[in-house]
Amino acid sequence: MDPATIIGLLLAFGSVFAMVTLEGASVEALLLPAPMVLVFGATLAVGLAGNTLRDTLQAFKDLPRAFVAKPAKPQDSIDQLVGFAETARGDGLLALEDEAGKAKDPFLARALQNIADGTDAEELRMLMEDEIDTKQRRDRISSKFFASLGGYAPTIGIIGTVVSLTHVLENLSTPDHLGPMIATAFVATLWGLVSANFLWLPFSSRLKRLSDLEIERMTLLMEGMLAVQNGTQPLLLAERLNAMVPAGQAKGKGKTKGAPAAGELSDLGRAA
Repeated sequence: MDPATIIGLLLAFGSVFAMVTLEGASVEALLLPAPMVLVFGATLAVGLAGNTLRDTLQAFKDLPRAFVAKPAKPQDSIDQLVGFAETARGDGLLALEDEAGKAKDPFLARALQNIADGTDAEELRMLMEDEIDTKQRRDRISSKFFASLGGYAPTIGIIGTVVSLTHVLENLSTPDHLGPMIATAFVATLWGLVSANFLWLPFSSRLKRLSDLEIERMTLLMEGMLAVQNGTQPLLLAERLNAMVPAGQAKGKGKTKGAPAAGELSDLGRAA
C-alpha cells in the first residue's frame, strides 16, 4: 500500500482546519448540510449526466485503488524476465509453458504461452500492444470521470452561493441577520473549491499516475518477452531493460543470477 494519497488528504484538510482554528473561527460554521448536499449531490449528478452509467460505476469501483494500490517495482519485473531468458537459453522456448502456468500476472502468462506455442514475433507484439492499449483506454475512463467532477464542483458551489445570496436579498429588512446569512452563502463556494481540489482532481491524478506506471510495467514486460523469444542473452537483456527504467524508479538488487542491478550497470558503464 502506498500511503501518499491518505497522507496528502490528511495534510490538506488538516491545513484548512489549522487555518480555521488560528483565525478563531468555528469549524461547525463550515459543516453546513445544505451547501454540502448541493455541492456533492449536484456534482455527482452532473458527472453522471456527462458520462454513461457504466463509466460512473467503473470510476467508483476503481477509486479504492487510489488508496490501496502499490506500484510494482520495475526491478522485480526485470529479474523475472532475465530468469525467463536463462530458462529459454538453457531448456528451450517450450520450457516457458511451465512458467506460464506459474505466472500470477495474466498478461505475462499469455505472453509466455504464446511464445511456447510458437507465435510469430510480430504477431506477439501486436497482441501485447493491443492489450496494453485496451488497458490504457479503460483506465482513462475513471481518471477523466473524476477530472470532470473537479471541473463541475467549483461552478456548482458558485450556484449555491448565488441561490443563498438571493435569499439574503429577500431579508434586507433584518440587517442584524445579514452577516451570518452572507457568511453561510459563501460556504457553498468553499465546498465547491475544496471538493474539487482536495478530492476529485487528486483522485483523477492518482488514478492516471497508477495507470501510467502499470502501462510502463506492461511495456517493459512486452519488450522483455520479445527479447526472450529472440534469444537475447540474459546479461544483455538486463542491460536493455534497466535502460528503459527511469533512474529514480530503478531500485532493487537484481536477485536473478547473472543479472546486475541498475546501479551496478551504471558502474559497469563508467568503468568501460
